[in-house]
Amino acid sequence: MWSVKGSELILHTPIFDVEKRKEQSATGIEGDYMVINPGEWVTIIPVYRGEFVLVRQYRHGIGRITAEFPGGMCDEGEDPVQSAYRELEEETGFKAGKMTVLGVCSPNPAIFSNSITVCLAEDLTPTNELHLDDDEVLEYTTAPIDEVIKSFCSGEYVNAFMGTALALYLRHEHETHT
Repeated sequence: MWSVKGSELILHTPIFDVEKRKEQSATGIEGDYMVINPGEWVTIIPVYRGEFVLVRQYRHGIGRITAEFPGGMCDEGEDPVQSAYRELEEETGFKAGKMTVLGVCSPNPAIFSNSITVCLAEDLTPTNELHLDDDEVLEYTTAPIDEVIKSFCSGEYVNAFMGTALALYLRHEHETHT
C-alpha cells in the first residue's frame, strides 16, 4: 500500500486538475507521481428501435470527427444516473424511460482519479430538442447495433470508452438472453 505524504496543485483547468503527489510505499519507496483529477464521467448506450443512438462530433485530441455513445461529465454533486438522463437528452433529444447501470470502471487508473459509469438507456422517446453546451457542435444519428460492433476501432468508431461500453452491453445482452 502507498500513502500520500504531500500534494501540490500543478494545473487547474475547467475540466481537470493536475496534482503532483509525494507518495511512499509500504516498503519505503518514495516518489513524485502525477495524478489527473477530472470529475466523474458517464457514457450512455441508447437503444431505439433496435439501433444505437450515437453522436457525431469533432474531437480536438485527434483532430477529426468520431461517432460514439453520448456522454460527458457529471455536474458537481450529481448522481451518475441523473447525469446519464441529462446528457442523453441534451446531446440527442431523447428521454429515457429506463436507465440501467451496466458498470463502473476507471478510465486509466495509472493517472486518472475518477471513474466512468456506463448506462443502458431504454424506452426512449424523441423530443427533437437538443440542449447543447455553448462549445458543443454535434449531431445525433442512429446505426444498427451489429454494424457498430463490427466496425469498432475503424472509421469513426475509435473512442476507447465506447469499446468499454460495448463490452458491458454485450455482457448484459448475454446475461439477459441465457
